[in-house]
Amino acid sequence: MTLLYDLLDPTRNLKKRLGEERGRLFRMAYAWCCESALADDLVQETMTKALQNIHQLRDPERLQSWLYAILHNCWRSYLRQLRPQGSLDEEVLCCEDCPERENDRQQIISTVRNAIAKLPLGQREVVTLVDLNGFTYAEVAEILEMPIGTVMSRLSRARRSLQSTLASVYEESVPVTSRIRRIK
Repeated sequence: MTLLYDLLDPTRNLKKRLGEERGRLFRMAYAWCCESALADDLVQETMTKALQNIHQLRDPERLQSWLYAILHNCWRSYLRQLRPQGSLDEEVLCCEDCPERENDRQQIISTVRNAIAKLPLGQREVVTLVDLNGFTYAEVAEILEMPIGTVMSRLSRARRSLQSTLASVYEESVPVTSRIRRIK
């Protein structure tokens, strides 16, 4: 009987699978926003959009990735709404090449360079190769002739050290409303 219903209404099975994904979507949304109520709202919006556009899903095997893409778009829309909205009259316009901005930029660059310079040599080599020059871990391991695990551990220690050293610079340069909590 179920098979007959599935043949008559092919979206029925998709709708059932959609309901089964709700828990995973909630966990992902919660990981992104760290608020249960907001995560629930995001999942609800995702499910609504998915049900409204389920006819657009060409490959039913891609349901999960399709749902996560919708959830990601809902999340981005939410973040866009958080941006401060103000009229241009209230904004303090500042040129990009003002001496004040250039001075601030140079101070940040100098602080970062000093923080990198204070790292032990091994960590400094790895962090500059990976983060500043874009080499992969394997390429750095080959360049420095060391195991890839050593590269990863040195990079991790270097990033932690830089993070603690540069925390004050980051706190001053990024507005409080734009910080997003990172969860791994």
